[in-house]
Amino acid sequence: MAPTVFDLISLSAVSLLITLAIFKGSKINTPLRGPQSPSFIFGHYRYIQEQNDPELVYEKWAKKYGPAYQVTGPFGSKRIVICDPKANAHFYSRETNGYVQTKLAHVFIENLFGRGVLWAEADSHKRQRKTLMPAFSNAAIRRLSTVFYDAVYKMKTSWDATIDNAKAEYAVIDVQKWMNHVSLDSIGIGGFGHDFKALENKNTSVVEVFDSFDDANTDFFSRLIFFLGPVFPTLQNLPTKGNRMLRQLRETMGKIADELLKRSRRVSDEKEDSVIADKSIIGILVRSENAGTKLEMSSEEVLAQMNTLLVAGYATTSISLTVRLLNNYFVKFLIQKSFFFGGQWALIELSRAIEKQDKLRIEIAGLGGTDPTWEQLTSGLPYLNAVVHEVLRLHPPVNETTRVATEDDIIPFTSPIITSQGLPTDKLFITKGTIISSPIGYMNTSTTFWGPDAREFKPERWLEEDALCNLRAKEIQGHRHILTFSDGPRTCLGKTFALTEFKIILAVLIRHYLFELLDGPNTQIDKHPSILPRPKMRGYEGAVVPLKVRRIEGE
Repeated sequence: MAPTVFDLISLSAVSLLITLAIFKGSKINTPLRGPQSPSFIFGHYRYIQEQNDPELVYEKWAKKYGPAYQVTGPFGSKRIVICDPKANAHFYSRETNGYVQTKLAHVFIENLFGRGVLWAEADSHKRQRKTLMPAFSNAAIRRLSTVFYDAVYKMKTSWDATIDNAKAEYAVIDVQKWMNHVSLDSIGIGGFGHDFKALENKNTSVVEVFDSFDDANTDFFSRLIFFLGPVFPTLQNLPTKGNRMLRQLRETMGKIADELLKRSRRVSDEKEDSVIADKSIIGILVRSENAGTKLEMSSEEVLAQMNTLLVAGYATTSISLTVRLLNNYFVKFLIQKSFFFGGQWALIELSRAIEKQDKLRIEIAGLGGTDPTWEQLTSGLPYLNAVVHEVLRLHPPVNETTRVATEDDIIPFTSPIITSQGLPTDKLFITKGTIISSPIGYMNTSTTFWGPDAREFKPERWLEEDALCNLRAKEIQGHRHILTFSDGPRTCLGKTFALTEFKIILAVLIRHYLFELLDGPNTQIDKHPSILPRPKMRGYEGAVVPLKVRRIEGE
């Protein structure tokens, strides 16, 4: 029976009390300036979510209040935002020990994934990560590159048929749908040695679950419950779209992960099908169960890693191929240790700047009509590498990292902080329980660090040897001076996986097709709210990104 208005009010009141208790311990010792809260219930959370470019909000606040300021969270809670390279380096270096995920995040991650590497902290995180590292080594990813090529060429076959059937110069293809499926099949085969057959339009249970992401969590009440549900589990029983989706997702993931784990154990025990076992990430997990060393993972941890690979690997690949993820308080935990960023956004950016798309195509054509080798992917295609890193800089799938201090700490700053009393200081004193946020999107695109063209899509900036010499961006730690892959102990484990898959898919698509936006470079793209926020082309129903796709002459 549907809940009454009284039931909903009562549940909301209880949730409010519980949430207030959780945030009660959040303290800030150094008095900081910051923007006035627009809402007691949501603080700045909802305001930031509604922005098309949340990094611009952080930049505005940084210019007004300095490299550290406080913002208001839900129900009057406070958090500190640090916009300084030295401060961020210190913060990330102490992750899993000095700074850990909030209690709310821990509950959510455990409920959805289990106690895997995404959930773990300190020694447990170090042990699990070390066990997983062989699966993401250069040698392992080099072997997996054939999987990425197979997936993108399977997609190419379908696209060619679509263009032939269109009987025109081009076909309009929803690239988001296809990127969803190519990413799912890639993570299925590369991660588990299992073909989900998403590219063959097979309506399997896992494909149906992930495709339905677009339709869940679209109403305000679902989003509110999604926010409070991990704190007050009873709320998850309300029949909202989001709750039904999450329940189906948990059940489906559990069944899939369990089946794949049992199959891989049989393969390992019988020493059959060794090629699949050796190539897939799950092979590493299965072997870790009986490692007989301190690195051994429990069956519960192995299943948790698989759940994380299924959702995180799929989510970041498919969405980031089109558009930067919104700064959703919980969504960032779904994708924080994911594998692949940026391909769909690359297609949009290259469709806005056809001359850059042509420049990339010319470089790839210089290979003589063959696909890039591993060596060429890693060091032989400078403009492809520049495009990839520019997309990663402009469109990180996670816009910020938020943690809570486990002990008192002093964070050093390069630029002076001005306290609320107007006093300058180069150190931030915090106490145990203080919530700290690192604004990744801001650090990647701020004019303070990257110069006046920071917000422009300019791959050429990566081709100039001394491009960063006169910019403060060189002070930022992390891969190529960007924080897209995070930094410190939680640096994205799948970075090489991500870069390799990104480059392969982009190289094949640009070599064979020309992409254009339907209404030219100024085509508008809006946000489509869901469990995993998606882009949508303005004027279209649902989360679709149709592009004009022309086959390159001679193909």
